[in-house]
Amino acid sequence: MGSVDAGAAMEKIRAAGLLRTRGLIGGKWVDAYDGKTIEVQNPATGEVLANVACMGNRETADAIASAHTTFYTWSKLTASERSKALRKWHDLLMSHKEELALLMTLEQGKPMKEALGEVNYGASFIEFFAEEAKRVYGDIIPPTLADRRLLVLKQPIGVVGAITPWNFPLAMITRKVGPALACGCTVVVKPSEFTPLTALAAADLALQAGIPAGVLNVVMGNAPEIGDELMQSTQVRKITFTGSTAVGKKLMAGSANTVKKVSLELGGNAPCIVFDDADIDVAVKGSLAAKFRNSGQTCVCANRILVQEGIYEKFASAFVKAVQSLQVGNGLEESTSQGPLINEAAVQKVEKFVGDATSKGANVMLGGKRHSLGMTFYEPTVVGNVSNDMLLFREEVFGPVAPLIPFKTEEEAIHLANDTNAGLAAYMFTKSIARSWRVSEALEYGLVGVNEGLISTEVAPFGGVKQSGLGREGSKYGMDDFLEIKYVCMGNLG
Repeated sequence: MGSVDAGAAMEKIRAAGLLRTRGLIGGKWVDAYDGKTIEVQNPATGEVLANVACMGNRETADAIASAHTTFYTWSKLTASERSKALRKWHDLLMSHKEELALLMTLEQGKPMKEALGEVNYGASFIEFFAEEAKRVYGDIIPPTLADRRLLVLKQPIGVVGAITPWNFPLAMITRKVGPALACGCTVVVKPSEFTPLTALAAADLALQAGIPAGVLNVVMGNAPEIGDELMQSTQVRKITFTGSTAVGKKLMAGSANTVKKVSLELGGNAPCIVFDDADIDVAVKGSLAAKFRNSGQTCVCANRILVQEGIYEKFASAFVKAVQSLQVGNGLEESTSQGPLINEAAVQKVEKFVGDATSKGANVMLGGKRHSLGMTFYEPTVVGNVSNDMLLFREEVFGPVAPLIPFKTEEEAIHLANDTNAGLAAYMFTKSIARSWRVSEALEYGLVGVNEGLISTEVAPFGGVKQSGLGREGSKYGMDDFLEIKYVCMGNLG
């Protein structure tokens, strides 16, 4: 689809009935009990798209109660029945692909092409887990005594609290809600207050698909109040969270009192290692995709590009040339490949990191400042000769800044790559099969891309090691976090 005007986009979303501004509790659309609202803004223009209900602990308590009551009916349905409802939800998401993508571009800023890609990706989790619902298998263990039978059952954990970020406003919900519902759990979702509209539209489609009232609830607004209610409730048996490491640690600590199961997908600091023997074109294309998707606002972004000395100059000049061709603009314009950052705080963080690097001897090879478009647009930036004492190396920049770091040997590259508390994604470019095995196994990361910059897929497990989190999402392994294993010993059967 070509460029589209923001007003026309909103009209299209309204006409489809997908502009929801209230929370969803027990199948009903409800305002905040005190009538409070928060503005949802378009980061590309600053215009207010909608005022949505600003909810807190009371609304969250009611959402939990609704999910808890519904759990007893939803979990008793056959896997096939749950599967059919999820399949219908998938089909509705796909038939409203364009409206959902427009909504996402308006509230999050990502280019329309990426937003359409996210709808496909997000819906793929619902489709995958609709199928996986029918494959939650138990076990029979050979008994130690002749008159006993030992069974292993897998049962849904209960009510799930899902807290999701703004950078992937649909996919981070479906990746959690898909397996939860497939297993027989019910869910209370807290989307980011920056991007609640996509979440509410997706929830509306779930209702239309016949997913019963109370199975999926959505509350947004006062994050500390909602989070506290989810953590303190004994009816919530699991918290699943995607977001910053700092918030993840708070949720983990807050879940200790009720001994909840916790799965956390936290921040990354992804190394992207380009070896001397890499195919330069493949390495440039892969690094560019890994770094600049969503304007650098992804947890699996190539945060540090480590380039072997023999290829450094050649790679740097080809990479700078590729970055120069990125078009910055409003995501609704067809030519745009780089949208705005989510808010002013995000731009200030990028400025701080770039300033820190240049003050310590790094050189800006391209960009390095706010874009002339104003608002929260920032120039796609390449910084050369970055070293491990700089913020750009130590922490996640979460913006369109690519730091280049030279290295000498494979051992040094592995050491630099692992020199961080994070361990989500890593990338490498090499033509050597032996090296790709050696380095993949040596990297302390949950995901590794070899000669490929875009590695996320619904059929593979997604998650980190070290302080990048606990648990895995997507794939058959993504079901495990929503299931409890029960052992049943049947005696006197002789």
